[in-house]
Amino acid sequence: MIYPKFIKKNDTIGICAPSAGMGDRLESLDESIKTIKKCGYKVKETKSVRNCGARSTSGKNRAKEIDELITDKNVKVVSCATGGDYMLEILPYINFDHIKDNPKWILGMSDPTNLLYTVTTKLDIATMYGHNGAGYTLDLNRSKKQNLDYLKGDIKIQKSYKKYQNFIDTCNDIKILDKDVKWISKKDVDVTGRLIGGCLEVIEKIIGTEYDYTKEFLEKYKDDGIIWYFDVFNMSSYSFYLTMLQFKYAGFFKYCKAILIGRVAFPTIEDPKFDYIKAADLALKNIPHICEMDIGHTKPGMTLINGAICNVKYHDGKGSISFKLR
Repeated sequence: MIYPKFIKKNDTIGICAPSAGMGDRLESLDESIKTIKKCGYKVKETKSVRNCGARSTSGKNRAKEIDELITDKNVKVVSCATGGDYMLEILPYINFDHIKDNPKWILGMSDPTNLLYTVTTKLDIATMYGHNGAGYTLDLNRSKKQNLDYLKGDIKIQKSYKKYQNFIDTCNDIKILDKDVKWISKKDVDVTGRLIGGCLEVIEKIIGTEYDYTKEFLEKYKDDGIIWYFDVFNMSSYSFYLTMLQFKYAGFFKYCKAILIGRVAFPTIEDPKFDYIKAADLALKNIPHICEMDIGHTKPGMTLINGAICNVKYHDGKGSISFKLR
């Protein structure tokens, strides 16, 4: 596994918009840039970041702007401004050779899974999931600070939070922490393996395409064992159950040591007797799995490193995640 170089003070973080544009949320973008600069880093924006729309620009142009940051020697990190729905369109235009020749930390969450997941499984380059570039508003809370700490190589253990807030906006801002965090598992967990995952709705769309390198990745790292994580945005409990079966039947859980499942941002439970937890229990059976974790769209959330060795601990509703870069 290739781990890109960590950033230092005065290094440049590049922000691009490979999915939606930030034109209707410029206040959050500008606050985030101020936060990044306050932490001692420079910022380079690509041309389409401030455009409006579900697509910041054409698929070809979005890929070109990623490539602009990848090939710029002064840019040390490539950050996706926000999520969206149409990033899958850009994969045919991504220059993976340039990414391979210029390994940098690429980070984002939600729709940027298209890039993160593909880069890690295809190129063996670690990527970071947890915050988008417009997600560092002026309130630099624990989760945002940990994300920036990870970028500079301060890879500390992350412990579960006490309170969380349901999904409010696509910029990951936190207004009120009003709900108790309680991870859910049938048994205690203490497991180590190589981590891979992302937004479940996105990975589901990649599967079976020419950009699906999942099985090659799993075979390469089978001796480490695999830990999957899934950030669920609005998939219904019924669809979640069937998707877990799909992955299972496809052989994706063959070397699986554990599955980590985040809180669902917009839950839809068709049958009150068959919620996401029951769906996971039925589909995954004896595979250790933890639900309602601090992963993804509901905030605060942890920073996860695709491709890294991950240790996960769980006991009595709480837990922790730590990483080793080997």
